[in-house]
Amino acid sequence: EQLVESGGGAVQTGGSLRLSCAASRYTYNSYCLGWFRQPPGEELEGIAVISSYGVTSYADSVKGRATISQDSAKKILYLQMNSLKPEDTAVYYCAAYPSTFDYCSRLSTDFRYWGQGTQVTVSS
Repeated sequence: EQLVESGGGAVQTGGSLRLSCAASRYTYNSYCLGWFRQPPGEELEGIAVISSYGVTSYADSVKGRATISQDSAKKILYLQMNSLKPEDTAVYYCAAYPSTFDYCSRLSTDFRYWGQGTQVTVSS
């Protein structure tokens, strides 16, 4: 499974971005998919996940401002981020692990496949 993120860039406070993550193939029938981010000098944070059943979970830091979704047919994962703040500045990664459960973990150690990351910079 190869994951490739796109859609990062520079945006002003209050702006919006939509990140995309394209998968080259899916070996397993069902996955948990997620978005993580790592601000400069900080640890990796799981911010949004979605199961093959469409069940989502968000970190408190983005709840109400982020929406994770997927186009299963196109094998693309999305993250819509609104009302961006300078503290949202980070490298954003998409990740996946095989799962048949309807609820996904937000722990990075549970995720097996990772993209290369895309930078998001929010200026004040």
